[in-house]
Amino acid sequence: MRAAQLKAVLPRELLASVVVFLVALPLCMGIAIASGLPPAKGLITGIIGGLVVGWLAGSPLQVSGPAAGLAVLVFELVRQHGIAMLGPILLLAGFLQLVAGRLKLGCWFRVTAPAVVYGMLAGIGVLIVLSQVHVMLDAVPKPSGLDNLAAFPAAVSQALPSFGWQAGALGLSTIAVMYLWEKFRPHSLRFVPGALLGVGLATLASLGLALQVKRVEVPANLAEAIDWLKPADLLNLADPTLLIAAFAVAFIASAETLLSAAAVDRMHNGQRSDFDRELSAQGVGNMLCGLLGALPMTGVIVRSSANVQAGATTRLSTVFHGLWLLAFVLLLSSVLQSIPVASLAGVLVYTGFKLVDLKAFRGLGRYGRMPMFTYAATALAIIFTDLLTGVLIGFGLTLAKLAWKASRLKISLIDLPKDGEMELRLIGAATFLKVPALTQVLGTIPAGATVHVPLNNLSYIDHSCLELLEEWGRANAAKGSKLLIEARGLKRRLEGRLRTTTGVGSAA
Repeated sequence: MRAAQLKAVLPRELLASVVVFLVALPLCMGIAIASGLPPAKGLITGIIGGLVVGWLAGSPLQVSGPAAGLAVLVFELVRQHGIAMLGPILLLAGFLQLVAGRLKLGCWFRVTAPAVVYGMLAGIGVLIVLSQVHVMLDAVPKPSGLDNLAAFPAAVSQALPSFGWQAGALGLSTIAVMYLWEKFRPHSLRFVPGALLGVGLATLASLGLALQVKRVEVPANLAEAIDWLKPADLLNLADPTLLIAAFAVAFIASAETLLSAAAVDRMHNGQRSDFDRELSAQGVGNMLCGLLGALPMTGVIVRSSANVQAGATTRLSTVFHGLWLLAFVLLLSSVLQSIPVASLAGVLVYTGFKLVDLKAFRGLGRYGRMPMFTYAATALAIIFTDLLTGVLIGFGLTLAKLAWKASRLKISLIDLPKDGEMELRLIGAATFLKVPALTQVLGTIPAGATVHVPLNNLSYIDHSCLELLEEWGRANAAKGSKLLIEARGLKRRLEGRLRTTTGVGSAA
């Protein structure tokens, strides 16, 4: 970027970076707490997402950092394998992303059916709400969503006689401020994030009233929050469950990142996203997070949309927001230690509700009932089982729908005006699954008939159906029958080449 261009855009980029920083600060800490990790871990990821990934990103206006979409998965991984194993998992997941980007596989991560992605986010949103309502009461969340739901009445009853009700009031007030600010904020103050306003007011209220609530624990020295990856821990990646976890993190983070990048592209008219470069940048970022023992990162739509709305046009705003996070943690860590944990939990509860996008659910209805069913089944499976199982069920339903569509074939035998001539009309996909039905219809054709078989209404025909038609023509040629395959309009969808044999014609 030339000096003149830099001078022209720098004021706007600096303002946008401050807005993104204010949005990212409470979210980085809140997502870390929801993941079962110290808030400083989320801040480290946010700093890497700004300073490193922001500079390398293929989507210049997208902001990367810890994402609510991975909080549930990270919580499970930490609970099952310990914090030490998160580093090796992220290192491998980041490496997989880097390799996928270098192999130009970015576009394939976007093949994920929207119903599965929206259902995944909805399921994650419900789990975040169920866990963070306990944190709002200064209680410890349970391992699963159903356990959190079952334990909620007991948590409320225990909070009333203790100081838990004070924490709950702070959390609810944070949610109320965020909701009201989103509905009624003045246009001139649109750049002020509701999350920061809610957390700020809750912090001031807790200090002014001297409330006895849990507060954020941030080390005075950021280096104390870094847990360097130990080479010995890499040997544990031989465990198949850890390998599966790394692939799950890589896939979910990549899908969420690239879907977010596509959404950001629709918000502005500037440079379009390079999905392969973005995927590689995310891989580098997650490998660094693994080395430092931080949270995984993705491209995040909330921070990215704030970046675009604040007027950013280059990657400088993303990089500067990482710089502000680093400066704040180094110079003003005492301010962070005043923030009530319940207020950050309120931010996550509000975010979790937003992830359950009912508008997207209704929008899927335009494409039939099956996408809506896939959305609901994916979300419910995540809530009742776990994230990986829910996503696999969503993919299974998508593939089942494709297989069903691919196997649909309407077969009609129609008499033509000319005596002795008939038309075998095929509509859909003629695969080996329809050979029995096609055989049955061919058996009803009278001897001596001339049968026209137009293929222009087919989306696909495989060799098994073609051979069946040709074999029927040869077998019935002695009876005076003739079969004419008319391949106009389907030349590129034929598997193999049509043969012309005795009694079998091919019309091109």
